[in-house]
Amino acid sequence: MDPLKIKKVIGPRPLREAEIHPTAVVHPSARLGHNVKVGPHSVIGADVTIGPDCMIGSSVLIDGSTIIGSNNRFFHGAAIGSEPQDKKYHGEKSYVEIGDNNDFREFCTVHLATGEGDATRIGSNNLLMAYVHIAHNCHIHDNTILANAVNLAGHVEVESCATIGGLTPVHQFVRIGAYSFVGGGSRLPQDVPPFIKVAGNPVEVAGINSIGLKRNGFTDEELLNLKKAYRLLYRSGLNVTQALERIAADCRLDRRIEELMAFIRRSERGIVR
Repeated sequence: MDPLKIKKVIGPRPLREAEIHPTAVVHPSARLGHNVKVGPHSVIGADVTIGPDCMIGSSVLIDGSTIIGSNNRFFHGAAIGSEPQDKKYHGEKSYVEIGDNNDFREFCTVHLATGEGDATRIGSNNLLMAYVHIAHNCHIHDNTILANAVNLAGHVEVESCATIGGLTPVHQFVRIGAYSFVGGGSRLPQDVPPFIKVAGNPVEVAGINSIGLKRNGFTDEELLNLKKAYRLLYRSGLNVTQALERIAADCRLDRRIEELMAFIRRSERGIVR
């Protein structure tokens, strides 16, 4: 574990200022920052670093090589840093890395990565509702919402400000773009481009995520430009390559359009159609 990262997480305050319930089991080697609260019957493993002002609720397990930032909340029954459910994992040193200001609601699970030195990463300001599962090597960016019982297979990436409705399974290696919206009960076998909304099983595309984009400060001009790109991508009858050429020619190439085009060009599984 990187000592510089540990120092940054726990800061200079003394570890003894953590508040630990008498029934909790905290390994003597665990590093707990200032004002960490550990609830009854929770277990904190030896190689865990928890930053200041975190709340560990009752019956929470935090294990493995797990580094957690500040002001995170882990509710009853959450399990963080367990071995991945992956037959390729053979006990190699891997990590869970969590940023700041996240909520992990009841019975969330986040697993270690597969691969020596690799990490499962969760950024900051995310809400993971009850029974969310984050498998090995996933990367959750910032300001996302994963509703109840969202299940991410290995190597899934969820970009910033995306929202995924409840009871949604996501296939391994799928990418979900920034500011996108996935309706509850969907099944995602392919990438979801940024700024759009999808729903269903099989999944269907339902326009751009207008409400979410407005809430996040997108201008009317940006929305109109994205709607034009959406029509070319999904309503023109063009294939993806042709649609990208038309978008580049017909749309104003602001940073949102460039993000959309770059996401699609990097797609390995293909985008939902």
